[in-house]
Amino acid sequence: MKPAPVKSNTSVDVLEKIDIRVGTIESVENVPRSSKLMRLRVDFGDMQRTILAGIKRERDNPGEIVGKQALFVVNLEPRRMAGEVSEGMLFDIGYPDDIVPVLAVPETPVPNGARMG
Repeated sequence: MKPAPVKSNTSVDVLEKIDIRVGTIESVENVPRSSKLMRLRVDFGDMQRTILAGIKRERDNPGEIVGKQALFVVNLEPRRMAGEVSEGMLFDIGYPDDIVPVLAVPETPVPNGARMG
């Protein structure tokens, strides 16, 4: 893989607007009307969210991520996809670089809802 060029500079103010939190993936289910989306149910400690993620084609067994902690953006506007609503975005690494994506995970377990930054 050849790393992509670095994106243009942005201010810290822009980054501070993004709410990135750790959540534990409690379930992974098929989204019937989509060839790539899976429905994740994620525990963030004080709330649970449904997050749709395009991981169906990336993994032989999408259910292998159940029980894992990962990073999620939790303050995006809800978005309707394939007839369902996603309440955030899963952070993964590799998709834009054409490599099999992996989860962005904390080094050691941390409380659900812990914030990045």
